Formats: sequence, structure tokens, C-alpha cells
Amino acid sequence: MYHERGVRQPEIAAHLNMSQPRISRLLKEAADRGVVRTVVVSPEGVHAELEEALVAKFGLRDAIVVEVEGAGMDVIPALAAATATYLDATLKGGDVIGVSSWSATLLEAVKVMRAKTSSVAHEVVQMVGGSGSPEVQLHATRLTSRLAELTGARPVFAPTAALVGSRQLRDLLSQEPAMTEVMQAWSRLTMALLGIGGLDPSPLLRSSGNAITPEDQQQLKKLGAVGDVCARYFDADGHPVDAPFNDRLIGIGPDELRAVERRIGVAGGTAKTAAIRGAMQGGWINVLITDFEVARNLLSD
Repeated sequence: MYHERGVRQPEIAAHLNMSQPRISRLLKEAADRGVVRTVVVSPEGVHAELEEALVAKFGLRDAIVVEVEGAGMDVIPALAAATATYLDATLKGGDVIGVSSWSATLLEAVKVMRAKTSSVAHEVVQMVGGSGSPEVQLHATRLTSRLAELTGARPVFAPTAALVGSRQLRDLLSQEPAMTEVMQAWSRLTMALLGIGGLDPSPLLRSSGNAITPEDQQQLKKLGAVGDVCARYFDADGHPVDAPFNDRLIGIGPDELRAVERRIGVAGGTAKTAAIRGAMQGGWINVLITDFEVARNLLSD
């Protein structure tokens, strides 16, 4: 009566002349004995088994796998929508959110994210220099300011380029009061939103003026680098690579980043499989949002 016909427990009790507590106990006993079994059928496009396998294999906190056709830039809208949904469900009051400035996927995510009715974050902080060429400068600023607006947080901008001309210039800029405020905020981060890059810079990063040179790219290949998070490059096992430009970077350091409680990596497209794997192996991220093909490739190794 309860499971097949949808009759409510009070009506069953009245019909059978039993008490409602006894009806409840009998229903529980039916489940305990296996008379009644629950079968969960995942909706189309939901890949819970893949997600659980990724969590188990790479020691993640969570994984989100989206169904999407195509590769490269084609996966961005689906990843962005999944990221927006994940943030909507998991943001808690008082979070200090770090963002990597030059991610096209994260930029798309804030475009589709719904505004929260109450404040769910304290600050949104840029984790790498957010200044670039005038043509794309607006993108990095918009990512931070829009996310802050949606979550009721205060934006904290890194008012320098990510990659500067010399170590001396990096040291001088790091001593500026505005940049000192940003660097202090990095130690307060409770969550980091991260794009995962390959060796080939994305169109957005390339046009920003913060991309590495072809010569540096060749050097990174020789060092075994497969990808980066916040311009910090790593090899296939996730170990940091001693890139020739590390002393010219203005951005959060590897140890400081990996100390953040939730590190959400958003990336897809089969060309980034090695970079995504390295990011997980090295603990650069502990939450992954990716596409079905990449997830399957990661689990087939």
C-alpha cells in the first residue's frame, strides 16, 4: 500500500486497524529484511560513478563531471554552468575566495551564476597579478568584481601584472601598500577558484600580455612541465618545476596555495588531461570540475 500505491501511513493505519508507529516499524523492517529495496537511477548527463571513482583514485574532496560534446573551447559553457551550480550549492557565509585572474572558464561561470540573497563570502581576492593589456584588462577585473557582487563580498584586486620584467621590479611592486594588502589576504583564503593551464597559453592569457615567451615554453618542456595553476608550473607527478621566470612572478606561492582548504580546479578538453592529472597528483587542487572524456581518460590510466 505504501510503496506501490502511494497510500500515506495514517490512512494505512486506519485501514488495517493498526497504530501509525507500528506501520512505520513494519516499513523499516521490510527495508531491513530486503523485502523492499531502493534503486537510484541517475538522470541523463549525471555521472556519479565516475565522480566517486575520481575522488577515490586521486584523494579529492569532490568531483563534478559534465556531459559535453567537443573539445578545447567547446567545453567552456558546460564547465562554467557546472561551476556556477557548485558554488551556488556550497558557498557558506564568511568564505574568503581566491580567484586566478586569467581563466576564460571562470569568467564565463560568473556570467551565469545567480546572485545570492545574502552575503556568503567576506572577500574575493585575486591570486595572481590582474593587470594586463587594455584590450583584456577588463576581463580580469570583471571576474573579481562580479564574483564579489554575486556573493556579497569585498573585492581585493592585485594591481600589477602577473609576470614582470625582473626580480628587482617584482620585489619593489610587492612592497607597495595595495599589493601588500593582497598578499596578506592570501593567508586568509578558505577557497580557491582555479583554472588549470597547459603549456600552450590560452587566447585570453596570451592577449593579456602575461603569457610566457616561446623560449620559456621550450625550457618548460625540457624541464618536464605539463601545466600550471596560477602560473606555477608542475610536472606530470605534480611536482613544482623551477621555471626560469619564477622570480619574476607576482602571485600566490605553491605552499600558500596548497594550504587553502578548498581548491577547486575547473578545466576540460582532452588536451589538458596531463595538466589536470598533474594538478591532482601534486595536491594543487582537491575539487575537480571537468568533462566526461577527460574523466574517463584520467580513470583509464
